[in-house]
Amino acid sequence: MAKTLQMVVYLFAALTILGCQAQDNRPIWEETKIGDLAPKRITKDPYSQFVKATNIDVYIIEIPVENITVLNDIWPKLYTKPLRFNNYPAFTSNSFAIGFSQLPMWSEIRQMLLDAGGRKTETVSILIPDGQFDTLEIVRLDNEQTIFYTSNQNALESVTIGPGTLGLSLKSERVPGSRGIRQISVKPLFKPLLTSRIPQLARFEELGRFSFRSAGFTLKMGPGDFILLGPEKYIEHQKSLGSLLFSIPWKKPMVRIFLFVCSNIID
Repeated sequence: MAKTLQMVVYLFAALTILGCQAQDNRPIWEETKIGDLAPKRITKDPYSQFVKATNIDVYIIEIPVENITVLNDIWPKLYTKPLRFNNYPAFTSNSFAIGFSQLPMWSEIRQMLLDAGGRKTETVSILIPDGQFDTLEIVRLDNEQTIFYTSNQNALESVTIGPGTLGLSLKSERVPGSRGIRQISVKPLFKPLLTSRIPQLARFEELGRFSFRSAGFTLKMGPGDFILLGPEKYIEHQKSLGSLLFSIPWKKPMVRIFLFVCSNIID
């Protein structure tokens, strides 16, 4: 009898844990409640006394090209005032568009994307320690390729990159005198494919990185804030910075957009 009772207790504990996990990890894309974007409340983090960091959840969403006009209706509902652009004319010339908002706006934006045939294809959670950066890898380049972009001098320039990955670099920095807020910097970044395991050679290969600073931006974020990053227009070819990051010109052409959610600040 004691053994049976012990098994029941273990089973009840396991079901309780699983139930808590399912509740805490509901993907915001599959739920309609704006609470799904709510910040993660971590009262006692085992690493908080050692690591001060920002947790950014990235949702990659694809929309059929024929419905891209939905973005023209979405951008005016979001804000750009909190954003500081490295070079706004170059940002837009690279076919980048962006908007900032908070929890209450998400349900409406989500429904507009769903009505346009949008679907979430990937979710990535990134923990960025203060003063450091991490990279969201988006496109893999298997061969050397020349791409065009608008530089900080507002001129059309080209760079030959590859093999490697093209993505978005995210950096988190503390805001002096403020708790629960971080300054987040984002910029497109190419990372070469590292083939050497020898530290000295690996560091040499890292020099092959190339930052597209003209398309970068910075803003202050706290738990519950989000930004939506996408294309200003669809570009069919894969020869420019904007087309590589946002356009998917395969059998069924799609556009790719990114939802960045600040889910937690570890102070």
